[in-house]
Formats: sequence, C-alpha cells, structure tokens
Amino acid sequence: MLRHIAGVLGGHAWTIFADARHRVQPVDVPASQTWAHHVHDDTGEVARLSGRYAGSPTHRDAVLIVHGLGGSSDSGYCRALARAAADRGWSSLRIDLRGADGDGEDVYHAGLAQDLRAALHSPELAGYERLHVVGVSLGGHATLRLALEPLDRLAGVVAVSAPLDLAASCRAIDRRRAYPYRHHVLGSLKDSYRAVVQRHGSGPRVPSPLETVEAVRTIRDWDRTVVVPRFGFADVADYHGSMSVGPRLRELVCPALYVGSPFDPMVPGPAVLPSLGAAGDSLRTVMLERGGHVGLPAPKLSREAPPTLPAQLLAWLAEPR
Repeated sequence: MLRHIAGVLGGHAWTIFADARHRVQPVDVPASQTWAHHVHDDTGEVARLSGRYAGSPTHRDAVLIVHGLGGSSDSGYCRALARAAADRGWSSLRIDLRGADGDGEDVYHAGLAQDLRAALHSPELAGYERLHVVGVSLGGHATLRLALEPLDRLAGVVAVSAPLDLAASCRAIDRRRAYPYRHHVLGSLKDSYRAVVQRHGSGPRVPSPLETVEAVRTIRDWDRTVVVPRFGFADVADYHGSMSVGPRLRELVCPALYVGSPFDPMVPGPAVLPSLGAAGDSLRTVMLERGGHVGLPAPKLSREAPPTLPAQLLAWLAEPR
C-alpha cells in the first residue's frame, strides 16, 4: 500500500516537473521551417495541416512527432524529440493536429490517423528511406491507429503515455482527482475552438454554439459537444468504441513500442493495462515503475544512446529489424 501511494504521488511529481522544466528551460530546437499540407477527411472537408519541418537532404531517416490533447508542435516534449532527432542525424516534422496551432482551421480527435498518413506522404518527406512516428498521449493513440495499415517506408512507431481504451481513459481523466490536468487540457481545447468560431463563424467545423462549448467541464462533454457532431459519430459511445485502438493492437503491421507508467495521473494503469496485456507480440511494452504522464525516466532501450527519454525512443526505432 505504501509503495502504491508513493508511486501515485511520484506520478504527479513527474508529470508536473516535466512540464515545468520545459517551460522554464525550453529545449533549443533545430532550425526549422513552416510546413503545411492539405488532407481530405471522411466528412468531405479539406483540412489544412501545419507544423515545423527540420530537414536535410543528407539524412536517410525522418521522424514525425505528434503531440497530445491540448498540446501543439511547440509542446516541450515535441521540441525535445526534435532535438534528439537532429542529434541523431535525422530530420523531423512536428505536426500540429487540426487547429492546434491556434489558426482556427478545425478540431481533431483520437482516431485521425489519415492526417498522419497524409503528413508522411507530403513532399517534404518523400525522399527519406525510412520514416518513423513518435506520438505522445492522444497523439500516441493516433500513431498506433496509423500502424494498423501498411505504409511504405514506415519502419516503426512509438506511443508514449497514450490512451488505448478511449472510454476508460475518459473516465480516468474526468475523475475529481484529475481536475487540474483536465482543466489545463480543456483550457487549450477551448482556446482552439474559439479560434475556429472566429474564423468560420458557422458550418460543419463549428458543430456547437460557443457558449455550449465554454460550459464544458469534462472530456466526455467535449467529445459529446464537439467531436461527435463534427465527425458524424452516433454518440460518445460510438466514437470511443469505433476509434479505440486497444482492441486492435494484435493487428499492428510494423514494429511498435509503448512506454508509460502505471502511476500516470491522466492515463493510469487500469485504463491501459488490459489492452496491453492482450496485445501479444505485436507491441513491445515498457511500463516504468516510476514516472507520470509524459514525464518519465529514460527506459534502458539502448546502451549506445544518451540516457534521456527522447534519445532512447529514437534509438529503439533505429534498431535493424
């Protein structure tokens, strides 16, 4: 019991410290340029994707970096991964999921793997021999869904602190004890939605009145008022059930790694362990006895790479298979 309590408290500490560290000491990212690409989605809309591309024609490998719910390409963990890629001699593309850059383009959800696929097919990534994807939190869920279908040159994927059962993870983050994290995420999502309303006024990308969205207090309500009507799901249960990657982990078609901690205060062990236990050999799982949400100690995946989380993740992707 004492060990569990210590783990839970440590999970909060790891989560908060990692975020604070990135805010106080932002990672020096490699020189990059604005990236943009358009994608057609299942609703008939054409959405503009954006991000930051740091590339070189001399590199053989490129990594697509995908942020979590309420994050962006400028999130500290995305910057750290881009830095690690440059140090390894890889190019990187830090994608902003729809509207995450604050431009009011659109909203996104956990299952938009087609947006990641479109990014990997963009002209900027056309010349690389090997492509990799690292997704963090909700971005990790989308990354694993991407790995359910064959894709040329995709050598491997990594998901960090990712939800797998969307319904279970929604219940977890909507708990009273997770209020500070939920409040932070919803604040970023609402900022993005205000930008959508300001840009579009009305139409399919504005599925609910702004005042209704402003009143949202849970992730489930966000899904109900924004995601479900925007993307044509029947209801929240339909969205969570049809998009959850957890039941399909045995179908992964490329090397995949999951890294997390059972003491993650946002995506806790009980929300992911059943799915991980049923994944079989399709997924390598590393559950660390210390750590929180995204704030994790470096797993020992490579003796050659620096002992940091980003460097170890990329070293695992670089292994020949």
